[in-house]
Amino acid sequence: MNSILSETFIAIDLGSNSFHMVVAKYEEGHIQIIDRIKDMVRIASGLDKANNLSEEAMQRALQCLERFGQRLREVPRTNVKIVGTNTFRQARNGHQFISRARKALGQHIEIISGQEEARLVFLGVAHTFYSATEKRLVIDIGGGSTECIIGTGFQPEVAESFYMGCVNTSQRFFADGKISARRMREAVLFARMELESMEARYRRIGWEMVLGSSGSIRTISEVALAEGWCNSGISASALHTLKAHLIRAAHHENICLAALSERRKPVFAGGVAILSAIFDALALEQIQVSEGALREGIIYELIGRHQDEDIRNTTATDMARRYSVDNEQADKVISTAQHLFQQAQGPWQLDRGARDLLLWAAELHEIGLAIAHAQYHRHGAYLLSHANMPGFSRQEQEALALLVRAHRRKFPVAEFNALMAEDRDTLTRLAVLLRIAYVLNRSRSYQATPRSRLAVNSKALTLTFPDNWLAEHPLTAADLKAESEYLHALGIGLQVD
Repeated sequence: MNSILSETFIAIDLGSNSFHMVVAKYEEGHIQIIDRIKDMVRIASGLDKANNLSEEAMQRALQCLERFGQRLREVPRTNVKIVGTNTFRQARNGHQFISRARKALGQHIEIISGQEEARLVFLGVAHTFYSATEKRLVIDIGGGSTECIIGTGFQPEVAESFYMGCVNTSQRFFADGKISARRMREAVLFARMELESMEARYRRIGWEMVLGSSGSIRTISEVALAEGWCNSGISASALHTLKAHLIRAAHHENICLAALSERRKPVFAGGVAILSAIFDALALEQIQVSEGALREGIIYELIGRHQDEDIRNTTATDMARRYSVDNEQADKVISTAQHLFQQAQGPWQLDRGARDLLLWAAELHEIGLAIAHAQYHRHGAYLLSHANMPGFSRQEQEALALLVRAHRRKFPVAEFNALMAEDRDTLTRLAVLLRIAYVLNRSRSYQATPRSRLAVNSKALTLTFPDNWLAEHPLTAADLKAESEYLHALGIGLQVD
């Protein structure tokens, strides 16, 4: 286990309504939040009907990240995690913003799935309100999505992410600022329809405590407490009173609530409608509010990775088990891939993240056999692209799927050329290492694969084997010759001695 006695970690949540940065100090097993920065960018409002982000919205977001950037430069890159949520999941041109932001910050930005967002929210809340035995229902209303999770300890049991948040719901039902009883009923009904598929299952599983997190729920609680409508958290009666207050105001500019900021007013009614629908759907009477949320979940995730407690390792192992991967064969390919990586790492400037990606791909390269042997590398890529993989961002899943797709047969040049330039070289090199590891273990022999020497430069590799080994293994020699022809089409030379 790695030791991190005193380090600083930064989590950035690129939410649909607000961008948040949390700076935390980890000292001898304890976390102390030392800074929080929030900017209500409201990037979801920049999505047009075709789900393209406007240039104006991207500029607002980049200006915010430039302000965050100074703090990022003070912390090692491995201690920083930046995630994009629902708006970036929806944006068809999101890759353009990601590329520009990445150049500005010098950091990767990970787009996470709704399921992954829900898991991290639960992790953040669980660390704030920990109980090893009490089953919790956690509700998080963001700008573009709402997550509902039931779990115990740090482990979610069920998690759902719904495409409705305070920004997009407000845009849909209260776009001109007007609030009426009819519009509120329609907004609540819309949210109830979104929740319909989960109501029965969640009620059947049950919970002992309900916790809400993030801006909308915290603001609703602050308003209810300030107005004296409840004594803690949010009660059903306080929520009913709040809805009536908004309807009487008739327009968001007329809302007069001491705890409600001017910047929150345009999206407040949408958040209230969603929470009302959740209260109705799950027959809730009272919820408490957690200070922990997605950002805190990201911090704890980062610390876990530094302490060799990376959930991605568990996810990959679970995937291998689920699809009945031949563990003995996978271990051989992993061992060979790691040996090759160690020799190529320096010349090819590959980091620990690249190593992890290669080894996960080696572990999972045969999962497609669960569907069919023919084209199993394609089947495996499909499974990895579409599976729910806790801990993995969308980009990591796509990269993993591409490596598995590329580990045998004709190299998918067009798919690699479609990658962002900053990723293309790294993934191409990892694919080459995986292909060689696969070839060297293709015979599935009980004998150990020899520790070949690998020399690399930008466009050529030389593999050297013990004396007479290739002559004694003509099938492997033939496989390597065929592989050299595949790589030649890619512009990479493979020489075998």
